[in-house]
This record gives sequence, structure tokens and C-alpha cells, in this order.
Amino acid sequence: MQKILVVDDAELNRELLGDILAEDYIVLMAGDGEEALEKLKEDGKNLSAILLDLHMPKLNGFAVIDEMKKKGWMKWIPVLIISSEYSVEIENKCFELGISDFIHKPFESSLVKKRIKNAVALFSYKNQLEQKVEEQEEILKQQSLIIKKQAEKLKQLKPFNKLMLEYHAAIMEVETRLKVLNEEFSQEYNRNPFESIKSRLKSPASIYEKLERKGYPVTVEGIRENLTDVAGLRVICSFPDDIYRLAKLFTRQDDIILLREKDYIKNPKPNGYRSLHLIVGVPVYLSNEKMHVKTEVQFRTIAMDFWASLEHKLKYKKNVDSADEIVDRLKECADSIEVLDYQMQEIRNKIDRSRE
Repeated sequence: MQKILVVDDAELNRELLGDILAEDYIVLMAGDGEEALEKLKEDGKNLSAILLDLHMPKLNGFAVIDEMKKKGWMKWIPVLIISSEYSVEIENKCFELGISDFIHKPFESSLVKKRIKNAVALFSYKNQLEQKVEEQEEILKQQSLIIKKQAEKLKQLKPFNKLMLEYHAAIMEVETRLKVLNEEFSQEYNRNPFESIKSRLKSPASIYEKLERKGYPVTVEGIRENLTDVAGLRVICSFPDDIYRLAKLFTRQDDIILLREKDYIKNPKPNGYRSLHLIVGVPVYLSNEKMHVKTEVQFRTIAMDFWASLEHKLKYKKNVDSADEIVDRLKECADSIEVLDYQMQEIRNKIDRSRE
């Protein structure tokens, strides 16, 4: 049977609660706060709950709670307050201190039993959940260490470093070609089709983690054949039509191979994300060979890039308050951005036509 500690300076209250709970629990008694703390030191780990009076001589209920918090006992023993008061202020204060529930005087046996049963069950579930979270965190920590070690091994392999060189060369090749197109536009139309280019090369740790998660072989050929985003570029444009014009001009070049296209501008993701994604084969010339290297190129407007950076923070930040509300607001912002992008594009077109 589970053990419960009843702490109350009134002997009658202790006896009443003892009679109510005797069939279901082993009931220990304490007449004041000091005695309660002594029993907690002796047998605290075996207690399923504490019924605690607030107003007692020597050491009151608040002092007991304070000491329990210092010792860490509140984390694994639910505390139910015994009280004849119905003060909202006191109840709020107690809940802020971490108590589980109230049992009001006079005692009604069925209600007392249910409140204790619920408090014990909820606390047990909470502790089990916290333990699972701790276990998962430990697993993730171990996985992170494994990934780090394996990434270090990858970095020491000559074939892997050669592959990274190929991806880096592909990034430089794409950047050069897009900058040439940008210069041509600047002279021909007196404006630039894009504002900036951002590039990144996936880290060895990220490469290893993705191969493991997807079940692909952790080899150079496994990377080359199965990963398309090791080399990535993000092209930030002012207007939606510049995205399509620039992407078309880039992929029409006879040595660029378009492998895959995902248009999240015409077909946005459910969260509102909008961007044009291309997976292309980019020619890379080394001293003794030529190969096409898979490269991911994303095209976004300025406003959509700002939106995506904010959404990324929400996605990877833990314990965000009102996360669901933020997701809804981000979706509204994404829809507004689409409208604004096309309105700005129409204004630009009107300005251009007026110059003709």
C-alpha cells in the first residue's frame, strides 16, 4: 500500500483523515512542521503524497513547503493543502509554490479520496514523462557525440575532402554565372534581377546525421548519390517575376542540368513558405577531370527571405510560448507578403512603362 503523510496540529483532523484513508493507504501522522520534516528525512522517498495544514505552531505549512523546495522533495512528492480557507489569494500563492491541490475542511470522504488519487496519479505521470524526457536528452546527447566523432573521421578522409572541394567549386561556379547575368541585366535594363546571394556548404556532422537518418550508406558515393543539398545557394530577388526570369536564364545554359524543380511560390507549403527550389547539375572542372555536381539553388523575394529566417527561429527554438498562435500569425504574414510582392511588382512595371 502507498504511504501518505498527514500534517496537521489538530488531532481531530488527523484522526478524521486517517479513518478516511486507512482502507487505501498507510497513513503516517505529524503534529507540526518540524515533525513533518523529520518524517520526510526518514521516509520521504517512500511517500506517495503529503496532506499539509498551513497554520501550525513552530513551523507552518509555508515554511515546510519552502524547506521541501530547498531539498528538492517537491519534485517527487505531491503536496495537497488542508485548509478551511477559501481565499483565492492564498490558493494562488500555494499553486505558485508548486502544490498539487487543496482539500477543504470539513472533509467529505469521497472527495478527499478522489483528490488524493488524482494528485498521486498526475504526479506519477509527470515524473514518468520527465524521466522519459531526460532519457531522450541523454540519447540525443550520445547521438550528438557519435555524430561528432564520425564527422571528425570523415574530415580526415582524402576522398571526402576531395568531394567537399567539388561542392565548393560548384558553389563558386553558380555564383559566378548568376553575377554575370546580374551584370548583363544591369547594362541592358538598368536594374538588377537579384539583391544578394548567400551560400553554404553542409558541415560533415550534418552530412553524417542526414545519411544516418535516411538510412543511406556513410560513404563518398552515398553522399554523391543520395544528398542534393550539400552545396546550397539562396538567391534573394526583389520581385517574383525576377525569380522566374533569372531561374530560366540560368537553367537554359547548355551545360547546366536541371534535375528537379519545386515551385513553392505557385504551390506554397501549408505553413505559408514560398520559394523556388532547383536541384541542378553544375559543371566543375578540376585539373584532370570534369564532373557535374548536384547543387541546390533557392530563389526568394526579400520579404520572403525575412519571413523564412523568422520561421526558422521558431522551428528550432524549444519551449516557445504561444507557439500555435505564432504559427497562425506567420501564415497570415506569408499570405500578406505574397500580396505585397505582387503589388510592388505592378508598381515597378508601371514605373518602367512610364519611362518608355
